Amino acid sequence: MLGWLMGLVFPACAAVGAAGLPPPTLIDFTTLVRPGTPNTALAAPEGATRIAPDIVLAPFAVPAARLGQAVRAVARADGAFEQASTGDQDHWVARSKLFNFPDLITAQVTASGQGSQLILWSRSVYGRSDFGVNRARLDRWIIAIRKDLGP
Repeated sequence: MLGWLMGLVFPACAAVGAAGLPPPTLIDFTTLVRPGTPNTALAAPEGATRIAPDIVLAPFAVPAARLGQAVRAVARADGAFEQASTGDQDHWVARSKLFNFPDLITAQVTASGQGSQLILWSRSVYGRSDFGVNRARLDRWIIAIRKDLGP
C-alpha cells in the first residue's frame, strides 16, 4: 500500500520486482564515477575500479563460473529480483520492505589467475542517503558467498 502511494511521487516504487526501471547497461568499472550522494557501496579488488572500493575483496580461489553461481544463489536468497545478465555482469533490483524503494545491484565476475574476482556495486535509485543499506547488503552478500563457496 505504501509503495503504491510512494509511486505517485517516485514511479518505480509502484512497480514490483525489477519492473518499472529502465533496462540496465553494461558498467565499465574502470571508468566508474561515484555520484555526489552517499547512497552507494562498492566491493572490489584493489585497483580493479577507478574509485576506491568501500570493501576490498581478495581474489576467490574458485573458477569464475562457480563464483557466479554463488553470487546468483545469494542474490536470490536475499530476495533480490533478477533484472538482466549482460556479458559477465548480472543485474538485480532489491526493494525496501516499507516503501518499496528500488536499489540496483550489479555483480561482475571475471577469471583471474588461478581463480576469479568479484565486483559488487549497490546503489539507490532515489534519495540522497541510504542509511547504510547498500553497504550492509554487500557485507551480507559477501559473507554468504564465502559461506556458499566453503573453505
